[in-house]
Amino acid sequence: MVSIDENSIAIPGERLGSLEQFTPGNGTYIRHGYLFSSLAGYKHVLQQQNGEKPVICVIREEEKHVVPEVGSVVTCKVISTNPRFCKVAILGVESTSLKETFKGTIRKEDVRATEKDKVEMYKSFRPGDIVVGRVLTLHTQTYLLSTAENELGVVFAKSEAGAAMVPVSWCEMQCPKTKAKEYRKVAKVQARE
Repeated sequence: MVSIDENSIAIPGERLGSLEQFTPGNGTYIRHGYLFSSLAGYKHVLQQQNGEKPVICVIREEEKHVVPEVGSVVTCKVISTNPRFCKVAILGVESTSLKETFKGTIRKEDVRATEKDKVEMYKSFRPGDIVVGRVLTLHTQTYLLSTAENELGVVFAKSEAGAAMVPVSWCEMQCPKTKAKEYRKVAKVQARE
């Protein structure tokens, strides 16, 4: 009997088991005798009658209505930037992608924990950047976000040449094509175990 935690999340490309253990179901694919998840969702095992192998499938999260809450970590995309704040579209809460985006704002004073008076918004965020932030509060139908922690800030940005940039310090990212550096409030990404 094979045990699968049915509340565990499967990510695309994750190995779920072998063809000796399971029959492939929805949301899976076979490669080299193993079953892999083809989408993000929850692992689900359907037990079969007559001693046949159980069917493993990956099902998307039910239509849960996820809303950003105070203190939750959100992933968002920068829409516009001005000297006082930047507007973002919230795309996900913790590890859940949202079906509809929410409006968010990162104010100049919420970008960094220190030297708040020296923050320049255009040197912190640019339109199109993907940012991880923490929800401070809901203010007139817009979530106020903070990137003042080391783990928060820009996690993905494209250079003016169109290449995905690489972080080189907490305040700069570099284009791998042109080697040009651009200022950003870079997130110190933590490795997940």
